[in-house]
Amino acid sequence: MLSIDLNADAGESFGNWKVANEEALFPHLSSVNLACGFHAGDPLTIQTSVALAKRLKVAVGAHPGFNDKAGFGRRDIAASPKELYTDTLYQLGALKAFLDAEGLPLHHVKAHGALYLKMMKDEAIARAVTEAVATFDKTIPMVILGGSGGELMQKVSRDIGVKAISEAFPDRAYLANGQLAPRSLAGSVLDTPDQIAQRAVKMAKGEAIDALDGGSLQLEAQTLCLHGDNPHAVQTALAVRQALLSAGVEVRAF
Repeated sequence: MLSIDLNADAGESFGNWKVANEEALFPHLSSVNLACGFHAGDPLTIQTSVALAKRLKVAVGAHPGFNDKAGFGRRDIAASPKELYTDTLYQLGALKAFLDAEGLPLHHVKAHGALYLKMMKDEAIARAVTEAVATFDKTIPMVILGGSGGELMQKVSRDIGVKAISEAFPDRAYLANGQLAPRSLAGSVLDTPDQIAQRAVKMAKGEAIDALDGGSLQLEAQTLCLHGDNPHAVQTALAVRQALLSAGVEVRAF
């Protein structure tokens, strides 16, 4: 049976600022990427999200990002490769402490926001983050952008010996070159659950999708990401899961 992992970025609340209803969101997912306190999150949020994931049997990955809470990690910060190596190692260690307390393994690592995008274009940054993961635990896979947009990270992962898991985004528009469409472009973010669900099924089956700048493209994906900070995140996750199951695609962690 064809299967796909369904993940969402989570653990991104901070103090009294709540980003997502994780109690309602997590049951529809097979894995989550938890913020580690740099771009979002705090110790209490990490502890709460890890405990919830354990109760619902959802695999937990680390979601390290730029040290940029004010910008939610979506701004390109001029950090050096050496700084990003240590920042990534620091964030992995923070999450692992809470996972150890619950007796859970670290399932994967997926960079957040602007750092994720920069790693697809800047080899020095890509190597710094990947080497930090390898130093922490070389057996932990990294989630990277699937298709032609992620070719640099695929190469870096091979060079360093870290397994790469290809990811696609049903709720984001793509350019014909395989890159995610910049959020500054109209139509770059999809917010209709049914539309996102239809794209998710196409991606899981390896079928072509329309590119925002014209034409179409096919994406290789072992995991699909839904954004947990979307106002319709819960409804979208439910619609996507139901559509995948109806299409004969099993939802389970990779």
